[in-house]
Amino acid sequence: MVLRAPKFRLAVLALVGCALAFYILKSIGLKSILLAAATLGWRGFGILCVYQLPLFVLLGTAWYVLIPASYRSRAPVFIWARMVRDATSDLLPFSHLGGIVLGARTAMFRGVLQRVAIGSMVTDVTTEMLAQIAFTAVGLVVLATSTPRTSPQFSTTNTAAFGFVTVVLSCAAFVAFQRYGRPLTTKLISRLFPNAAPATESVANCIDEIYRRPANVALSVLFHCGGWVASALSTWIALFLMGVHARVWPVLAIESLVCALRSMAFLVPNGIGVQEVAYAAIAPLFGIGAEIGLAVSVLKRARDIAVGLPILLLCQWTEGRNFLSYKATA
Repeated sequence: MVLRAPKFRLAVLALVGCALAFYILKSIGLKSILLAAATLGWRGFGILCVYQLPLFVLLGTAWYVLIPASYRSRAPVFIWARMVRDATSDLLPFSHLGGIVLGARTAMFRGVLQRVAIGSMVTDVTTEMLAQIAFTAVGLVVLATSTPRTSPQFSTTNTAAFGFVTVVLSCAAFVAFQRYGRPLTTKLISRLFPNAAPATESVANCIDEIYRRPANVALSVLFHCGGWVASALSTWIALFLMGVHARVWPVLAIESLVCALRSMAFLVPNGIGVQEVAYAAIAPLFGIGAEIGLAVSVLKRARDIAVGLPILLLCQWTEGRNFLSYKATA
């Protein structure tokens, strides 16, 4: 079998990330990290998993509010599609693009028009990036104003600032393509969604229609800002249940900076290795041990599996059942 170049590159990046993660875990001390994670207990881990469900509602609603009134579907459709998108991105080795594609496909499978599902998904990715810019900016301000001026702090600040600039430039280019680069937009849509190639013009028209409602776009950004903050609060909850009494602002800063560093390495599937390095480097700047930061990373990986795996299995079972029903009817 001949491997396609993109899949081969993803496999190489995943292997490099795994090696980096193992090195960091071993350097800090795998036993101390696992012992710190174990202090959460099964009950605490269950709380983290359950906490993720309202977060899906928030993120799905951020997508839902973008849908033009003439095409409006039910909010649970977009909440479920968002759950599939995140589960795919967290568990399957396709990077975030695979999650975006499957999220839109799930919405279409639930009755949303193809042009609406794809156009709103593209715009939702944009509003989420805009929210991340604001979230990262808060983290940079907290890092610069509340931590000692040391060499590690200076290095982390510069790296996070570079990540911030990367997100800003990427978001600006993405918005420009959508608003003023119709040929580039249609080409991107055709590449991400090959089956939608004949309808790329109608998808672009749907995107234009969404942007003609700036209040709804702003509302989506606001929901996504809430999503970023709620995601950071899950880390604060994990630390609290582990017996680490950290203030909320430093935890928000840690999460925003970790996300910024992951954005720099968006090609690495699931941010493997990058997330671990980020927690090990950033947590000590706010008085939290590197082993505690890595324990949080391990717990978040475990939570993603515990929550995402049932979602993917349910999605596969539902699609398979409907496909068999359609085949029998045909």
